[in-house]
Amino acid sequence: MRVFGTFSFYAASSETTTKTKPMNFYTKNTLIAFENEVAELFNSAKIRSPVHLYSGNEDVMLDLFRPIKKEDWVFCSWRSHYQCLLKGVPKQLVLDRIIEGKSISLCFPEYRIYSSAIVGGIVPVAVGAAMALKRSGENATVYCFIGDMTSETGIVHESIKFSKNHDLPIRFIVEDNGKSVCTDTRQVWAQEKLSYEDSEDEFVTYYRYETKYPHAGAGVRVQF
Repeated sequence: MRVFGTFSFYAASSETTTKTKPMNFYTKNTLIAFENEVAELFNSAKIRSPVHLYSGNEDVMLDLFRPIKKEDWVFCSWRSHYQCLLKGVPKQLVLDRIIEGKSISLCFPEYRIYSSAIVGGIVPVAVGAAMALKRSGENATVYCFIGDMTSETGIVHESIKFSKNHDLPIRFIVEDNGKSVCTDTRQVWAQEKLSYEDSEDEFVTYYRYETKYPHAGAGVRVQF
């Protein structure tokens, strides 16, 4: 695994000052508890639309969000529960939207976070936001989370090349859980390594994790 930047862990306590106070107080256990709650609601038919759950990447996500500021933008795919929580969206608000059936399209512009269920669809939008930041001179960065299969698509390669050539304030995070819906990404492309795996690219962060959940659903009631 390779991650960018320098990270430090914060302990939530009464002694935390304004200068060092993190944007959220989530821990590995509280993130896991949230996804477990969503899984239970889904399996009991209280959520009647697809959900895409995280598992096994909590430590990495906490690290990745250390440098992300309130004024930064975060763009995600259909798997974005952790990003929304870590960006500062209130837990109950995120849960309410998921119960409403919006797990795959969580968007909270007031918290500067957007997600999309379209494969690769959010990537050029993120690049556009980064270009707007550069033109305006605003001191903010765009963070774009993409899956392993999405990272192999043409729109991603073009977006990364464009961002690098124009030196845009954007970073791409490739999250590799080895799944392209219900198939293996490497088998699909007949390649042993993904394009950005082990690459030394300041614009791209890659990490790999194993999840206990299927591509969609929680493994009991139904899998979309």
